[in-house]
Amino acid sequence: MPVRYTTNVDELPGLTADEKASLKHVTEKFVFRLNDYYLKLIDWSDPNDPIRRLVIPNVNELREYGRWDASDEDTNYVVKGCQHKYGTTALLLVSEVCGAYCRFCFRKRLFREDVKEAMPDVQQGLDYIAKTPEINNVLLTGGDPLILATGKLRNILEALRSIEHVQIIRIGSKMPVFNPMRIYEDQQLLDVIRTHSTQDKRIYIMAHVNHPREITAEAMQCFKALYDAGAIVVNQTPILKGINDDPVVLGELLDKLSWAGVTPYYFFVNRPVAGNSGFVLPLEEVYRIVEEAKARTSGLGKRVRLCMSHTSGKLEILSIDSGKAYLKYHQSRDGDYGKLMILDCPKEATWFDELPGNEKYWSKPSKKTTDVISVNELPDVPQKSR
Repeated sequence: MPVRYTTNVDELPGLTADEKASLKHVTEKFVFRLNDYYLKLIDWSDPNDPIRRLVIPNVNELREYGRWDASDEDTNYVVKGCQHKYGTTALLLVSEVCGAYCRFCFRKRLFREDVKEAMPDVQQGLDYIAKTPEINNVLLTGGDPLILATGKLRNILEALRSIEHVQIIRIGSKMPVFNPMRIYEDQQLLDVIRTHSTQDKRIYIMAHVNHPREITAEAMQCFKALYDAGAIVVNQTPILKGINDDPVVLGELLDKLSWAGVTPYYFFVNRPVAGNSGFVLPLEEVYRIVEEAKARTSGLGKRVRLCMSHTSGKLEILSIDSGKAYLKYHQSRDGDYGKLMILDCPKEATWFDELPGNEKYWSKPSKKTTDVISVNELPDVPQKSR
């Protein structure tokens, strides 16, 4: 039986009438969407339940904070719906819809009525990738690509596999833990993955598992179905205040992922995005939590890297010690791979731009195209209803 989705907080059984009334102000600005499978993971007796904080709106989201596009993705577009920031990698924004609207989402701007970044027709992006031989891996993102109809996803994968220089296809998705049945009950989807994830040209599922309680029996069945179809599953999650900012919890997540054969790939510093103030932690604290969590797990769990997805690239946090942050470019917009940076790190600093002297290492880019709107310049408006 398919899961049932809701976009109405009035339908949530665990909220009081007063809570529902106050949260409607939040959902007028930021989208809400939840299904009955994931709803059952919430412990409503605990007002600080981490699963609740992941998906249930909170009035703190209305605090003045951050920007809509904190990593300036609007500067990376080469054609509509396609970003090319790093030499060998292209991003196709194939869906403006998510199965799960996580409250900390760094792309919540996509769900505005006046923002058209994800494209229903990705042909311009496919054409750009086809004529750019340096691109050997493509990330399908959005939104959530696995909420697309299987037929549409098949067409996109077939088109990418017809491009000889595209070796790796990545699919970023929350669905393995938010609606795992959508994957393991859809044999056509698994057949599509099996067809296009070959011995030398793999499909990677970039899962978004944020808390160990999301790894249910159904999620495990989903992981197995993906493995059996030839996909490789890895995981990435930000470190989120009130959700996984406990070394014991984070260590358990690393253990459960590695035991299930899911590679812990990235831990991210939460981006300074509008509405996200309630999830933000100081960099020094994030580093300490991650290192203590890694100390609790095996070498398999320790493979994870702690990074910031900044305008200038992915900044790996190597260490924060004695008031100093030691960083390097794991990915670089300007080709500065491996560049080491040693900067003062104030205890209250939460982002690279807050480290004194950071401006010596990067400059703000200009937009590559003129047909992509800068959402940071837009006024606040009600979001799309789903």
